[in-house]
Amino acid sequence: MPSALPDGEPMPEDGALPGHTAAGAAGRPLGFYLHVPYCATRCGYCDFNTYTASELRGSGGALASRDNYADTVVDEIRLARKVLGDDPRPVETVFVGGGTPTLLPAADLGRMLAAIREEFGLAEGAEITTEANPESVDPRYLDELRAGGFNRVSFGMQSARQHVLKILDRTHTPGRPEACVAEARAAGFDHVNLDLIYGTPGETDDDWRASLDAAIGAGPDHVSAYALIVEEGTQLARRIRRGEVPMTDDDVHADRYLITEERLAAAGFTWYEVSNWATTDAARCRHNELYWTGADWWGAGPGAHSHVGGVRWWNVKHPGAYAQALSEGRSPGAGREVLSAEDRRVERILLELRLAVGCPLEILAPAGARAAARALADGLLQAAPYEAGRAVLTLRGRLLADAVVRDLVD
Repeated sequence: MPSALPDGEPMPEDGALPGHTAAGAAGRPLGFYLHVPYCATRCGYCDFNTYTASELRGSGGALASRDNYADTVVDEIRLARKVLGDDPRPVETVFVGGGTPTLLPAADLGRMLAAIREEFGLAEGAEITTEANPESVDPRYLDELRAGGFNRVSFGMQSARQHVLKILDRTHTPGRPEACVAEARAAGFDHVNLDLIYGTPGETDDDWRASLDAAIGAGPDHVSAYALIVEEGTQLARRIRRGEVPMTDDDVHADRYLITEERLAAAGFTWYEVSNWATTDAARCRHNELYWTGADWWGAGPGAHSHVGGVRWWNVKHPGAYAQALSEGRSPGAGREVLSAEDRRVERILLELRLAVGCPLEILAPAGARAAARALADGLLQAAPYEAGRAVLTLRGRLLADAVVRDLVD
């Protein structure tokens, strides 16, 4: 089942934010994340806040239905307009994620986007992305998405090997994601991403190379590649615990990452975040860059997280409880935290160090600065950016990014 929400102080019923959140807002981009919590089946590795029809049956009734979900999200978008008041910023990025957003009709996704356009306006050249399951779209659906204003699509590919997909409980067939890239291009999408996962039990180096080659050959301009994380409470974790499938170790993950960098770099992709590669600057996911650089975004939907001006909050998780709150004119927020200056400094290091531009050395505490000097000597940070005042990971540093970050936040 989905993981638990964090602790925090109660969210006001009207969703009001502290007055200080507006300070400096004009200099920060504003984005929207729209969460669609529905899936046809639950993948064995997934602990996201998603629900299958059987999991929702009898727990929320009509309020949890996919049929009226778009209307409920539109209600939260209108709430966001009230909470943010006269904030003049147009929205620069919209990202629809899940779950499987494309289980909803394309018209529903377009209606949610239209509400953002009506309430806030969209910046010129705004990036509008939806995730998509390869088996839940076809050329007509993609045409409708493009006509509705979407200009970027991200397909969940995970692997090109059937036996790997089976371990992950993925339902699409090998070759379908690659075909989706061609269909998206034909529909007029400017940017197309493929998501891959490496380190699945039973996957070999050659399996992973085949997946990368298939992804590259499909012609996307962005690839995301993530190491499989086995979360407690998932079906995959239970299978590993029972000894049905082996656990992949960190050395295998490191080898797969090196293969990823080699293959993608040779094909003209450049890393700009530890797990993300793009063919051009324009192909980067600008929405994710909002997260990594501490900008503002409103997350609409059950379990969605938001951040505005140093205040972070999260919605109730269950679709029924989420819809109930909005139907009663209440914020669906379950809790929030007001970040201190120190919290924000630490988060900058945690997130910006993962970027190819790195983080400024000047925001490190004395202990962190000494750790950065050691990391430089150990070949974990690049010398030229360090001399210019920034901590930027080397390839070896990217393999050990979590450890480097832990040292630098001291």
